[in-house]
Amino acid sequence: MCSVLPCVPVAPGHGRCPAPAGPPVRTPVGAGPTLADVHDLAPLARFGPLLATDLRDVTSDPAALDSSGFWAVAADFEGGLTCARFGEVRSVPVPAPVPGCWRGPAAGEWTSSLDRAAYTAGVRRIRAHIATGEVYQANLCRVLSAPLPGPGAGDVDALAALLARGNPAPYAGTIRLPAHGVEIASASPELFLRRTGRLVESGPIKGTGRTAEDLLEKDHAENVMIVDLVRNDLGRVCRTGTVTVPALCAVEPHPGLVHLVSTVRGELAPGAGWPELLAAAFPPGSVTGAPKSSALRIIDSLETAPRGPYCGGIGWVDADRGTASLAVGIRTFWIDRGTPGGPRLCFGTGAGITWGSDPDREWEETELKASRLLAIASGAYQASGRTAG
Repeated sequence: MCSVLPCVPVAPGHGRCPAPAGPPVRTPVGAGPTLADVHDLAPLARFGPLLATDLRDVTSDPAALDSSGFWAVAADFEGGLTCARFGEVRSVPVPAPVPGCWRGPAAGEWTSSLDRAAYTAGVRRIRAHIATGEVYQANLCRVLSAPLPGPGAGDVDALAALLARGNPAPYAGTIRLPAHGVEIASASPELFLRRTGRLVESGPIKGTGRTAEDLLEKDHAENVMIVDLVRNDLGRVCRTGTVTVPALCAVEPHPGLVHLVSTVRGELAPGAGWPELLAAAFPPGSVTGAPKSSALRIIDSLETAPRGPYCGGIGWVDADRGTASLAVGIRTFWIDRGTPGGPRLCFGTGAGITWGSDPDREWEETELKASRLLAIASGAYQASGRTAG
């Protein structure tokens, strides 16, 4: 549904996680819940300690976020928007994982929409676009997916419990709306949009390494480029002179890696609400590139699968209190139940490409971002930090 948010062009045939060629996946007798059981799972949304239940409304209209109530929001990269209003919100710790509750894909069954050769070729293509001045930076992503063990398998809330222990994240979120095709568990470290009244803030991440010593001059330059883009995006809907950068290129530690993170802040102009803010800022600049319009055209020419919730926006809006927190949908899993051969668990990973990018190093960055989380989802990661098996 590309009428709600600014759309990213999607080539014909896009629309779902990539499924490998071959015979359909067979489901063993008695292998977990049926598809009907999954659709009977109670709708919920979980963001840190906030648990939202008692689903009241679901809409694709961003204007609803300016009305009343507590809303869970899932915006996919291609422009689809799902806003779900819940009647009850309370503070509840994320439950401890229950052994056997989550049955993820086998560790060796993950496939990628771009293999190493295709990805590194894409990096070289982007560098060629940079050389001609068409773009300064573009994010190149790939979608990994693997079959779930059974048509009704997979409760994203159970996966979220594992992620909370194995990869805690400041903007973790879960949205479980199987009847509406939304089943997301995110361990996002990145703030897309935070609102407190008329004040709006974004926290773009650019620059990734195993340690702070791994960060290069290229990472800092890339971060500054994206900060400039986010400043321009917010400047379209904020009062003149109010957009500032309180923090630039701060080093933040996260499980297994470090990031460079900046903060951009502004005050919304009179009359600007959620439709205007999302139209100005979406898709997030840190996962597109600069200039954004050129980067999006290049992304469409190189990526072979839709990003879906990955690189979109995931979070909550409390319209009654005028507060909100939306994360950039990175480090994010989602379930696609419409693929040939049965349901698949999907996950996206990518890297920002600049003139200073080395194709093999960028591939390794995508592997670094994915490895820990895929191990958790496949049941191969142990709390000690070791990979089982």
